[in-house]
Amino acid sequence: MLKLRLKRIGRKRSPAYRLVVMENKFRRDGKPIDEVGYYNPILKESHFEIEKIQKWLNYGAKPTSVVASLLKKAEIITN
Repeated sequence: MLKLRLKRIGRKRSPAYRLVVMENKFRRDGKPIDEVGYYNPILKESHFEIEKIQKWLNYGAKPTSVVASLLKKAEIITN
């Protein structure tokens, strides 16, 4: 099953995340199928590629709960 989830990047105590599409069996920082955005909780900035996210959602990828809340805040999904 494909998932939209966060992949951690950055240094210790300075997290940043990439929003990626990957198989749910792969480890958190494994190789993604596609990178569709990023999120920095320290600076409160994010950037999402809306067309790619919509494409993967149409293919059946399921967002995790954290990703779903980020996409709702950005008004990409409405559920």
